[in-house]
Amino acid sequence: MEEDFVDAPEDCTIKEVAPALIALHPLNKSVVVAVGPELRIFDLVANCPIACQDNKDGRSHVDSIRSICFHREGELFASAGDDKLVKIWNADSWHCTKTICSEKRVSAVCFSWDSQFLIFADKFGAVWVTTTINADNLNCKTDKAKPLLAHCCSIITGLEISPCGRLIATADRDFKIRVSIFPKNPLGGAHEIQSFCLGHRNFVSCISFLGGQADCKELLVSGGGDATVCLWNFMTGQLLDTLEIGAVVGLSSYTDKVDNRTSSAVTDLSVSSDGSVVAVAIERFYGVLLLSCSLQSRKLVLLEKVGLPENFMPTSLAFDNSFCHLWMVTGAAEVVRPDSINAVESDAQGSVVATSAITCVRVIGLAHVGSDNLLKSTVLEDFAVPGGDKLLKTLQGDRIDTEAAMAAAEAANTALRNLLIKREYSTEIRENRKKKRNDKKIKNRT
Repeated sequence: MEEDFVDAPEDCTIKEVAPALIALHPLNKSVVVAVGPELRIFDLVANCPIACQDNKDGRSHVDSIRSICFHREGELFASAGDDKLVKIWNADSWHCTKTICSEKRVSAVCFSWDSQFLIFADKFGAVWVTTTINADNLNCKTDKAKPLLAHCCSIITGLEISPCGRLIATADRDFKIRVSIFPKNPLGGAHEIQSFCLGHRNFVSCISFLGGQADCKELLVSGGGDATVCLWNFMTGQLLDTLEIGAVVGLSSYTDKVDNRTSSAVTDLSVSSDGSVVAVAIERFYGVLLLSCSLQSRKLVLLEKVGLPENFMPTSLAFDNSFCHLWMVTGAAEVVRPDSINAVESDAQGSVVATSAITCVRVIGLAHVGSDNLLKSTVLEDFAVPGGDKLLKTLQGDRIDTEAAMAAAEAANTALRNLLIKREYSTEIRENRKKKRNDKKIKNRT
């Protein structure tokens, strides 16, 4: 018996679109935008741009960054993505202090409450953990992580540590949210499940806990591909309230009986530091929704629909810790890479290229006014944005094209939906898809 390999096609490049992301330092010291393989950092205290430094090769990443976050105290920053690298940065010097190699592309990252551990999830459904301390603090050495928990071959879309630090929530494309006990020694794995939050009818796109350590409210909020925002008691898994976001903004809502690629998914959530306000970004809506959560009734209530100028559709949101500003970014990077068969070699040769990286940043000013303490929002002009023109040039780059950024954001949202939506196929179609897989197949001849 001989084994023959099917030749790979001549044009085996793959184009992918990654949305722009934004993160705020917990003490409002800096703001970071990630687009493609770039980290764009601006120091809000010194009012100047910052260049991050990786002692290994001088670059932050070589492929699209898919997740970024600060530790709650702001000492550390993490970035991870499609190059299968997870990097920990000192958020003062912006030197890389540790690099972890993942077996799969990384989809989400977060720190433990005490900053001793970094947790990240991959697109195969596994969640990993590693220490944040490097054995040699002078060099960025690579390290391997330990398995923490896993979802059954389902892309992890959200990863959060609870305000009390004792629980970890993970969301996936299979409509579910799992809340697990975060052990004292997470390197041994998280084997105890606290609850499952089940109620979304399509993929869960984002999750966030409400409240701080001192006032843990046992509340979790989530957004999904079913155009809803859900409020949960994460200790019991009870669904407390559901807000049909699609209907609120006048877009198509999700139903179980139609092709829901036309419904509008929630693309991002951000919760204020006190847990009182939730900002929501949704596909095809040029603005942001502000929701309140009533602690007495435990209901989600629409506060305001904030329309944004120039057809601005956010891909990522972040409140500052003082609850004075809501930062937003729209845009994406188109990344061209060779076929995934040779992905490891391609990354090593630096042949993964971001052909375009377009971003646009907007800031909403927030204030409580009147005897009723009502929330008032104002979309800030460029000159009124903290950091002004210098910040915008750093985060947006030399090319500022709102129409191109809007088109890039729409492409990124479509790519996300195509990746996460669960499709039903007949047996015949499934078998045909298997035959046409891109990896090299073996044909046996007798």
